[in-house]
Amino acid sequence: MTALRFGYGTNGLTDLRLTDALALLAGLGYDGVGLTLDHMHLDPLAPGLAGRTRRVAKRLAELGLGVTVETGARYVLDPRRKHGPTFLDPDPEDRARRVDLLLRAVRVAADLGAHAVHCFSGIVPAGVAPDTAWQRLADSLTPVLEAAATAGVPLAVEPEPGHLLATLADFHHLRRLLGDPPALGLTLDLGHCQCLEPLPPADCVRAAAPWLRHVQIEDMRRGVHDHLPFGEGEIDFPPVLAALAAAGYRGLTVVELPRHSHAGPHHAERSLPFLRRAAATGIQAPVPEGSTS
Repeated sequence: MTALRFGYGTNGLTDLRLTDALALLAGLGYDGVGLTLDHMHLDPLAPGLAGRTRRVAKRLAELGLGVTVETGARYVLDPRRKHGPTFLDPDPEDRARRVDLLLRAVRVAADLGAHAVHCFSGIVPAGVAPDTAWQRLADSLTPVLEAAATAGVPLAVEPEPGHLLATLADFHHLRRLLGDPPALGLTLDLGHCQCLEPLPPADCVRAAAPWLRHVQIEDMRRGVHDHLPFGEGEIDFPPVLAALAAAGYRGLTVVELPRHSHAGPHHAERSLPFLRRAAATGIQAPVPEGSTS
């Protein structure tokens, strides 16, 4: 059984400078950070990205923090469209801007020694047929996967409620469409499992284990896509964390509370003890039949 490594997402610390956020997380005892490339935290579009990335890499090493690179910034590409443009936009130039962001993210991840690069599909634009949307997604991800394979950093696609790729079944559809490339992995958001997957979150972990490259965690309620602090939703965390440990997952499990960024330091301080207690409780509990340890 693998010891879990916990991180906290910088999209939940947007009122802090990146240097302050990293120092905070290291001081609280986190193992790593989910670094969302955004205008306030390692802006992927500003000049001097390579040099700024080297400085962040040095600081991460000094603090002993692991890292994963996330690309879910709301307005980093378009100040008027949340998460726009996407891989699915009708305009090929817009799709190319999203691809360019991911290519930049892969280079940043390689330079930081990150364990994965995260992304999601986007919402299907009005009037676009599903088959067309899936083909746009596959075509857009192809150069990103090639770059990820060359860099040795897996691309971890996240099923996101309301998006084209919303469920684990959708991830497998994409995987088959692309021919199951080795660089393609999965970001599993455990709250999303509670929100809309047919299986309970612990069973989702076991089903997703072979493709698992990144994990996000928060509380959530069934049918409501709202990232909640721990204890405010419906997830039973000890069996979920036990399933992650039993699966041998070695990446970061990153707290994602972007809508609570105004109180980010408070939630970061509170979240780690909660997760450590839940993980310890899960390890002590009996292992369900059919799972591995």
